[in-house]
Amino acid sequence: MESQSPVLVLFGASHHTAPLAVRERLAFDENRAHQLAERLRATPGIREFALLNTCNRVELYGVAENTDTAEAVRRTISDITGCAPAELEGVVLRRDNHDAISHLFEVASGLDSQIVGEVEILGQVKSAYDKALERKWTGPVLNRVFQKTFQAAKHIRTNTAIGAGQVSIATVAVDLAGKIFGELASTKVLVVGAGEIGLKTAQAFQSRGTKSITVASRTLSRAEEAATAAGGWAATMAELPELLAASDVVASSTSSPHAVITRDLVAAAMKKRAGRPLFLIDLALPRDIEPECAGLSGVYVYNLDDLAQIAEANLAQRQAEVAKCRAILAERTAQLWPAVAHSLGTNNTAKPHA
Repeated sequence: MESQSPVLVLFGASHHTAPLAVRERLAFDENRAHQLAERLRATPGIREFALLNTCNRVELYGVAENTDTAEAVRRTISDITGCAPAELEGVVLRRDNHDAISHLFEVASGLDSQIVGEVEILGQVKSAYDKALERKWTGPVLNRVFQKTFQAAKHIRTNTAIGAGQVSIATVAVDLAGKIFGELASTKVLVVGAGEIGLKTAQAFQSRGTKSITVASRTLSRAEEAATAAGGWAATMAELPELLAASDVVASSTSSPHAVITRDLVAAAMKKRAGRPLFLIDLALPRDIEPECAGLSGVYVYNLDDLAQIAEANLAQRQAEVAKCRAILAERTAQLWPAVAHSLGTNNTAKPHA
């Protein structure tokens, strides 16, 4: 029997439940996020909501009058993404109340990340909350939950070694380039995209001794800002044909809804490379680099799932820290849930059985 009490609900898909191609279909750009908000605001019984959309997950947190109303969120996700309900079975999972809080704590602390311990996720969660707060999507329940989430994540970062070595998608990408080329001082690197990940990738290459770094962006001023921070050069996207022909490693992380590095573009560049191999690292979702590029002779393409497999090899040494972190977060979740249950107006304050 479905509960008729108010519920804190999470609907989410991540690298745990969906391959890269499916995560691309579920990704929410600004247009989709706006459609989602309009639909949810028009849905009776949906009190609050916040959307977290990253390279490896799409998660919608909400407060609903009851669990029947909460299921309207799943239908809305299906409608806006164009994914049939059957396609979302086993992909978009639901967690309620205590379990939703526990999950968000682990996400923000980097425990649920594709690269465990990565440092970007906390900033992404904060950004998602700030956007929801600014647009008045949240209310007293989610405001409390997210604020306590940030406190818990900060405690984990300060009191455990889960993020030792500043693990991030950018550092894993640079480690991969290092394994391919050995020393990176003479390697010519092109970073496509001047957002946070692009900037961190450029800086990570600089920290490994790379002397030739070019940052390309649709907006030259943003490229100049990122390039300056990494001691490199700035370029526009119009220069991609020449830049691809000249670079050894290309790391791309734009927010474009479509591929910016196509097979035809790479094929034309390879004709000018005199047989030199080209390594393409796709850090974006949706993907920036057409997968078909990997079929070209001398071209090697790595995507987010490939990088996660590389990072997996370094996970064993952090497993003890993961267990320690989960114990801390479980205690904090147990402390928070009764107050959230009171705010929801439900008498179900007990921790669900595992």
